[in-house]
Amino acid sequence: MTKRYFGTDGIRGRVGEPPITPDFVLKLGWACGRVFTEQWQGKATVLIGKDTRVSGYMFESALEAGLVAAGVDVKLLGPMPTPAVALMTRNQNAAAGIVISASHNPFYDNGIKFFCDQGAKLSDDTELAIEAMIDEPLLTVDSRALGKATRVVDAAGRYIEYCKATFPEGRSLRGLKVVLDCAHGATYHIAPQVFIELGAQVEVIGANPDGFNINDGVGSTAMDALRAEVTKQSADVGIALDGDGDRVLMVDATGALVDGDELLYVLAMHRVATGRADAGVVGTQMSNMGLELALADQGLQLQRAKVGDRYVKELMQANKWRLGGESSGHIICSDVTTTGDGIVAALQVLSAMIASGKSLAELRSGMKPLPQIMINVPTPPSGWRLDEGTDILQICQEVEATLAGRGRLLLRPSGTEPVIRVMVEGEDEAEIHKLAEQVADAIRMAG
Repeated sequence: MTKRYFGTDGIRGRVGEPPITPDFVLKLGWACGRVFTEQWQGKATVLIGKDTRVSGYMFESALEAGLVAAGVDVKLLGPMPTPAVALMTRNQNAAAGIVISASHNPFYDNGIKFFCDQGAKLSDDTELAIEAMIDEPLLTVDSRALGKATRVVDAAGRYIEYCKATFPEGRSLRGLKVVLDCAHGATYHIAPQVFIELGAQVEVIGANPDGFNINDGVGSTAMDALRAEVTKQSADVGIALDGDGDRVLMVDATGALVDGDELLYVLAMHRVATGRADAGVVGTQMSNMGLELALADQGLQLQRAKVGDRYVKELMQANKWRLGGESSGHIICSDVTTTGDGIVAALQVLSAMIASGKSLAELRSGMKPLPQIMINVPTPPSGWRLDEGTDILQICQEVEATLAGRGRLLLRPSGTEPVIRVMVEGEDEAEIHKLAEQVADAIRMAG
């Protein structure tokens, strides 16, 4: 069945436009409460966390009201990274966890993301059940059966201790100078403490949220500020988180960007060096071909999942591999956490640096990324099709013939924005830029 509301990672959109409206989120909370109660077979508890965007207060109240009306107890965590909500859902024996966040999007967007009782993304069946329940009339349970709402006051401290515990025992970050960019997001009050308490000298940017500045010129989608600060501070490394803390990108001491594919390579090579490597690593359709070639040189496979960390996790579980992620910075180390976690992934990279005695620039040097061009084309009002005989398909076939096995073309609709992502990868940057524009123009003309 086709989902009406759920996308790649929950439900997301512009605040005030359906479905990201208070009335819909109220109904969504009630529908979730009904479904989770049925699955839990008893009184259910649901945790709610959020990032720092101003609309989070409004949607937190709407979700709380809907869940309580369905007879569900609610625990409010306040501003918390997405992976922290996943962790606490599991540790608190909750039926589910909900995160109010639009991740790397601007403040005027928001979204609702979900975790099951095990701290993993909801199954397709559960998402479909919630969508079906949204169509039912909202009936409040008897007053004696209403849920209660409480606030968890020590949530941040618990998560800080968890993050520190994922760092190898007996090691510290003493002697390491780190610039940390919190994107004015959900990690602003957590990430600095983690790195400071592990011994690093930490310079912080992007840690003064005002409800409107999340991801604005900072964070993992805007790396110039971090690159400049790393150079200015003569730091050993820079760490950029996104608005809800489930992504991380880094900057080496030279000021060069280190993306998710390169971080996966660094982590995979560290596991090879320490005898903990699996047969391969899970990436996505967007993973750079350079990662595939570099892993193959070390006898490791790269298997590609659909874009989205839930699909990466599913393929990791199927292969029984413990490392996977996306070029955007979702890195999953399943031996230490259940989901993409920017702070934990960064600590794993720093551990590799300390254990090897090498800089991040040295550790990444074994991978040579191929040039990659990405163009986001607004989805045409009339939609777009790749059916036989369409102009888009013809252009795509011509581009693939030009690449002739020396690169890749990938088209996919975004799961978080109303755009078609056109990605072309190959050896010649000028050539792939031209080819990507040809495909993008074909999509624009189709509208």
